[in-house]
Amino acid sequence: MRVIVLGAGVVGVTSAWFLAQAGHEVTVVDREPAAGLETSYANGGQISVCHAEPWANPKAPWKTLQWLGEEDAPLLFRLKMDPAQWRWGLRFLQECTPARARGNLQNLVRLGLYSRAQLQQLRADTGLHYDELSRGILHYYTDEADFDAAIPAAAAMREIGLDREVKNAAECLAIEPALAKSRLPIVGGTYTSTDESGDARKFTEELAALAASRGVAFRYQTRVTRLKQAGDRIAGVEVEYDDDGDTVTELLQADAYLVCLGSYSPLLMKQVGITLDIYPAKGYSATIPVAETDLAPTVSLTDDGYKLVFSRLGDRLRVAGTAEFNGYNLELNEVRCQALIQRTSEIFPDIAGYGDAEFWCGLRPATPGNLPYIGQSRIANLYLNTGHGTLGWTESCGSAHAIAELVSGRRPEVEFPFL
Repeated sequence: MRVIVLGAGVVGVTSAWFLAQAGHEVTVVDREPAAGLETSYANGGQISVCHAEPWANPKAPWKTLQWLGEEDAPLLFRLKMDPAQWRWGLRFLQECTPARARGNLQNLVRLGLYSRAQLQQLRADTGLHYDELSRGILHYYTDEADFDAAIPAAAAMREIGLDREVKNAAECLAIEPALAKSRLPIVGGTYTSTDESGDARKFTEELAALAASRGVAFRYQTRVTRLKQAGDRIAGVEVEYDDDGDTVTELLQADAYLVCLGSYSPLLMKQVGITLDIYPAKGYSATIPVAETDLAPTVSLTDDGYKLVFSRLGDRLRVAGTAEFNGYNLELNEVRCQALIQRTSEIFPDIAGYGDAEFWCGLRPATPGNLPYIGQSRIANLYLNTGHGTLGWTESCGSAHAIAELVSGRRPEVEFPFL
């Protein structure tokens, strides 16, 4: 079939790759001049199946209330007169029950394990390199209560097949010696040796180039304006692009259409009467140059207490995290940027380069229960692969392989509640 993929982030590009591998004729449309320039640009860099515990859990409502008004809070709601934000918030509360949280965790772990295996196979098949490291992910804790609370979640993940093992403080320092310099004592952690890290933007760029060399067409600097519906099918996607100062409108047509527009997906789907519970969660990152390589971590780390992740990307350290629910606002907040540096300098005080940190923010497409939308919509030839929240890089290859199977009329191997 002819398939048009809307969006050239990591989810859109991996979807295009696996669709082409399945024998389809694929065109990718994106408003940016190249692949991976929005939410995939400077994320935390983790392939983190171990990070599958949903934001929506029984403790979340109380923590969220505690953080209201704190400018540097890990999770910050800027309440607006926005029906979409309030609807999302109510659905979030519904997902916080123990049963819902447990079910969502199980689904996210299964999808994550499947996705990691697909990424590893893709890397073996293509030889792609993107500052990848296969040294695992260590969740460390500087607070005893946080550490104690992490132990049941680790046990629940082990029951589903993820090797998230509990470690004492000495074992954590043995796994990542750079933590020994921390100004705050490490009290314990959990370690998933099979998780990975790498630069999502580099991966997306390299895979897009490889896909293009194998016949996938990329239409960059092309804005998607609307879906044209005819009966129970999509008849085409209307796009705009600039040509010598003039705006050109064109209708692109295919047999099937796949929406991979991240936080912007619900705006497009609303045109055809479909409501998606996706709301943008603005995440921040700082990329810090590393001069003294032995003082910076090489194992990817998660600071659960502050909701931050650390990934070594060659001669750079990427620290990312926090979530700010502030609509489609993309302004950098200096307080939240400096909160990243403050916490990082407490844990790694001897790293030089904090003054040269590059800050970035991006909109992560969050669903109330953290489960992405993957599958066929109620419009026959319109498919979705969106809403991955903080796990877009982790889940990209698995959700892309699954959607390629679904478009091809086959059932994916992974157990997941597909649309």
